[in-house]
Amino acid sequence: MLNALIPSKIAWVKMFYSDARDLIPNKRYAYGAVYLVYGIWESSRRLKVDYRCVELSDWLMFQHYDREVDGNVVKVLEDSSALVTTYSYDSSKDRVLIKAKPNKGYGELLKLVVESKEKYMPRVVVRGYNIRNGKPYVSGEIHVTIGYDFYLKHMTRYREPKGSLIGGIDVNTDRINLAIIDEKGNLRDYKTFWFSEAVTRGYPRRKAWSVIGMKIHEMLRYAYNHGVSTIALENPEVLSYLKLAWIRNGDRKHENYNYKKTIFRNSIIERIAMKTPLYGLNTKFVDPKRTTSSRGHNEIMKRFGLDRHTASAYIIALRSI
Repeated sequence: MLNALIPSKIAWVKMFYSDARDLIPNKRYAYGAVYLVYGIWESSRRLKVDYRCVELSDWLMFQHYDREVDGNVVKVLEDSSALVTTYSYDSSKDRVLIKAKPNKGYGELLKLVVESKEKYMPRVVVRGYNIRNGKPYVSGEIHVTIGYDFYLKHMTRYREPKGSLIGGIDVNTDRINLAIIDEKGNLRDYKTFWFSEAVTRGYPRRKAWSVIGMKIHEMLRYAYNHGVSTIALENPEVLSYLKLAWIRNGDRKHENYNYKKTIFRNSIIERIAMKTPLYGLNTKFVDPKRTTSSRGHNEIMKRFGLDRHTASAYIIALRSI
């Protein structure tokens, strides 16, 4: 009976598409808006957050609702710019050219997407605007979603690992700890990759994720070159849904605690899992319970002379065996 009260994605579209179409003169934009709201509702339901309390950020987004080759409402060009379909109050249609510069390392991939006619799902997020020389000036980002298989095919650095060791990863708010063990559980190596400057107050968010991304690649290169074949990570309870809401519970120490301990850490774990195959390595998720505080954890710290985070990485590696 309870399942009957939870609408499916198809039922959601049937209920709200006509309302969206009355407000949005473009069919694909209307579908995109309905799917976007459904995603927020579904995330709130899984997190047991009151959907009515969810607030949207102050931004404007143009999004295609499905993957296609030639964008009907947002068309990405070879130079990373995009043509966006817009509508005025009188429903008149126009195509606006938006100039963009891709992130370092992704320009060639985006060019391959366009040239190969790979299906993609584009969107343009407008984050701010002002007036320059009497004309409106808009700033924002162009996002392009492509198939993961296509991404791996063109971005993979190594096809096979050098050895058969296991690398346990403990992710924290300012560092990534790596502990490498063999199949018998013997500790072979360990190293800490710091990004503490990226989480200081006032540090630009985009630059922060760029720094974290470089540390992730540095860690994976280190693991590959030291004979690791499997990367072991903590398995977040709701890996795909922790981006849209703050999780509030009785263990919150300050207003940023939940963000740093759940959303932020899980976002890093997601990125590591996504980039691990680029180095020819496998990924294995383990139960995160009692990896940071237990009698065994303290014994490992004393036995190997490890700090608490590296000891956690060692336990995570052991659990993957």
